[in-house]
Amino acid sequence: MSAILTLLENDIWTVESSHRFLGIDFGARMTVIRLKSGDLILHSPVLIDGSVKDELIKIGSVKYIVAPNKFHHLNIKQCASTFPEARVYGAPGLSTKRKDINFDGELGEDIPEQWMGEVDCLLFEGAPIQNEVVFFHQKSKTIIFTDLIFNFENQDSIGVKIFARLDGIYQKPDVPRVIRWFMLKDRDKARNSVEKILSWDFDRVSLTHKDIIESGGKEIVRKAFESI
Repeated sequence: MSAILTLLENDIWTVESSHRFLGIDFGARMTVIRLKSGDLILHSPVLIDGSVKDELIKIGSVKYIVAPNKFHHLNIKQCASTFPEARVYGAPGLSTKRKDINFDGELGEDIPEQWMGEVDCLLFEGAPIQNEVVFFHQKSKTIIFTDLIFNFENQDSIGVKIFARLDGIYQKPDVPRVIRWFMLKDRDKARNSVEKILSWDFDRVSLTHKDIIESGGKEIVRKAFESI
């Protein structure tokens, strides 16, 4: 799958690429947010080749690189090397896991002041193995999940379909069973995080893996988390 910059709405784009795990291509998506200043936030970077770099330079200046949970960090070092002036932010605990990366800050509710009024962040508590930080782009009413919600549809390969059925996420946007059963350590904290997420005024849901939910996202997210 070749990467290409795709406009979702003014000031928010995605780049899709391959991501193989256990021999299965689950796909991956980087979300790009342009702030009013023209600075770009790269959320969960894919591998940045020359064509993607050129397209990013055309729309703004890459100033922030984000590893939104403790699993999505594989391309951070390459991305930081491609854009050496950018500041790198990681999920809580990731700097201990990736000591080879120079992080400029840790993600959470305390965000860079340059993002204020445009981008909100929330650490999804209760799942410390993952420590995913959820993003909300106010202007486009887009919430961004990394691994907390997947959305697999009919067009996927046999391998993906089998995996999605086993994980309880086939043909419905949902929280994977592996998170529900094994990663959630404090359900009260998780439910509190869900309440905060649902207080945001979002409609679109951008997911790092598989299909974007273009509208009606709040009710879909509410339903996905109702049984945790």
